[in-house]
Amino acid sequence: MALWCVGKSMVAMPAVDLRGLCQRSPLAVARCAGLCCASVAGGRFMSKSPSRVGWVAPFASLSTSVDCGKKEAIQTEKAPAALGPYSQAIKANNLLFVSGVLGLVPETGKFVSDSIEDQTEQVLKNMGAILEASGLSYSSVVKTTIMLADLKDFKKVNEIYGKYFPSPAPARSTYQVAALPLDAKVEIECIAAL
Repeated sequence: MALWCVGKSMVAMPAVDLRGLCQRSPLAVARCAGLCCASVAGGRFMSKSPSRVGWVAPFASLSTSVDCGKKEAIQTEKAPAALGPYSQAIKANNLLFVSGVLGLVPETGKFVSDSIEDQTEQVLKNMGAILEASGLSYSSVVKTTIMLADLKDFKKVNEIYGKYFPSPAPARSTYQVAALPLDAKVEIECIAAL
């Protein structure tokens, strides 16, 4: 894996051996108008094709660009306010990053109850309100992370979680943590595609 600096962010990409390519073709890297671009010009790069006799035509270019400068905070009163200096969610690079959501009732700022089932249900309702404020739905979610105060609640959380995410379900990680804010029993964060 190689880390490439793209604007203000780091992007992990599979490592590629470009030594042979760089000897035959110039590699151009530029930054303009907040975009970072890497491009390989194909004017002098030729490769031998095992299926054809002789040399094949050069490829035109290999490039990538990411607009690193734009991000938009999402705020809705239909979900609990952030408990600190963070946003409920951020839109950036065609993704929505939803901060960890607790089972708090938005109007009161208190937990819906002490039960893992009720808190999980409220977490997912709150997450749905944030997704909706972003113009998205549960079907837009591509990755979730669930943090549990007690991993023994895994099965109960799964039963409720499964009602909210249509097939194919998002990729997911689940962890037991030492503690959650306000002594919550569950916290869930997600990433959704715009």
